[in-house]
Amino acid sequence: MDRTATISRMTNETDIELTLNLDGTGVADVETGIGFFDHMLTAFARHGLFDLTVRAEGDLYVDGHHTVEDAGIVLGQAFAQALGEKRGIRRFGSVALPMDEALVLAACDLSGRGQLHWDVAVPPVMIGEFDATLAKEFFIAFATNAGITLHVRSLAGENAHHIVEAAFKAAARALREAVEPDPRLGNVLPTTKGSL
Repeated sequence: MDRTATISRMTNETDIELTLNLDGTGVADVETGIGFFDHMLTAFARHGLFDLTVRAEGDLYVDGHHTVEDAGIVLGQAFAQALGEKRGIRRFGSVALPMDEALVLAACDLSGRGQLHWDVAVPPVMIGEFDATLAKEFFIAFATNAGITLHVRSLAGENAHHIVEAAFKAAARALREAVEPDPRLGNVLPTTKGSL
């Protein structure tokens, strides 16, 4: 089964084209104009074993908000499309991921009910040209558009770079587990409701 998607989105603020393969090897080719955000999306792909290509042009002369949020929208739409009916997947995933002094828990349910529950103590600082508070905006947009219930919670951490990077890697690892085929399920939906 081909679990890929290509999504394009153009507004007055951003122009984004994204290609996603859920069954990749973690290869990423990302250009958003925000170096740290490129690093986060690359880490997300690598640790989720998703192949990901992103080309984003945004109104960075304003700030990075629109570019980061709209990338989350497009990535979420690509996840939803690539997942299809979600037959035979594990559906749930979770991980507690350490990065130096930071420890972040991520748990997800590919429920069709898009929502983010975020309890991450990120210092309001700039990481290069990336406003650390935009991590939450990215994940709100991603979870909502992917139809994923996503919990991200920091259990420890002081350094903003470490905390944000641990959040991206933890989310990727949880999603990697959730999208994996479950050989015991076969082609069955992982729900009693009949649809997800």
